[in-house]
Amino acid sequence: MGRGAQSLARVAVIVRAGAAPLWWPGLLAAAIGALVPGLTGRRIGLLAGAALFLITAAVVALARGRRYAELAGGATRAGRSDFLQDRAVTVRNWRRGRRWWLFGAFLAAVASAFVLPGAGGMVLAGAGAGLWLKAVRIGRREQRDDALYWVRTDWVERGRPAGKRVKGYRTTGPMAGDAAPGGARRRR
Repeated sequence: MGRGAQSLARVAVIVRAGAAPLWWPGLLAAAIGALVPGLTGRRIGLLAGAALFLITAAVVALARGRRYAELAGGATRAGRSDFLQDRAVTVRNWRRGRRWWLFGAFLAAVASAFVLPGAGGMVLAGAGAGLWLKAVRIGRREQRDDALYWVRTDWVERGRPAGKRVKGYRTTGPMAGDAAPGGARRRR
């Protein structure tokens, strides 16, 4: 990288990176939990899990929405010397940095089935669905603004593209990088 060059990662890709590792293990934990009678019984556990799924998905999808909009509103154009990180690298870095946390969350969701069957897994799946919804919302803003939002990788603390260390976003044209608006793989 040249003088003043920054490594940039897509905001929507960072947000979306956690969706699948929370969604699929959450569904698996809920299915395992549905097999255990638990203290409250399956029916109450699964109904509580469905309610917790909706609440968790809404909270995660709406969390820090104002901060994302504020950073996107003040975004500056990326420089020619900036290095755009591949989608696969961003996803791999996010997942490698959190693999033990994700495994622990899965185990906790399965263990919670002995109290409230299926509810822990539904909370985990709700968090994954909420991250996916947040990435979709960022993608819609990218399409509306005809720009992709990027953040410096050294500012992203613990995978938070709208954390305290983030001072602003950079933008590129809609065809930059290898991810479509919203962080999905670009179709060829």
